[in-house]
Amino acid sequence: MLPDIANRNDILLLMRRFYLKLLADKEIEYLFTNVTHLNLEEHFPVLADFWESVLFGSGNYRNNTMQVHLDLHKKSNLTKQHFIIWLGYFMQSVDELFNGPKAHEAKARAQAIASVMEFKVLG
Repeated sequence: MLPDIANRNDILLLMRRFYLKLLADKEIEYLFTNVTHLNLEEHFPVLADFWESVLFGSGNYRNNTMQVHLDLHKKSNLTKQHFIIWLGYFMQSVDELFNGPKAHEAKARAQAIASVMEFKVLG
């Protein structure tokens, strides 16, 4: 039986698993490595702030997630396939590590976030 997502450490574990999958996929990894030149060790705390705010109402996240992705789209066109890949790996990562109400909430929130972002970025 898998545990539920209970705290920031669980979120960091999830993000590390998720980004291993994203960076192994040539259809999407270039956005992180070639376009944004993302430093994951610096980015993981930001991701944890975001998901901790989403799942636990911490209020730690202060960035504008939508603007970040709109700016990325200006640098390199995001496609419907990018959103499908992102969401698929997120769901897989949650299912591999966690089960319970917060895990289900994380997947539902990811679906909603992906839908809104896709609509706002792609029109």
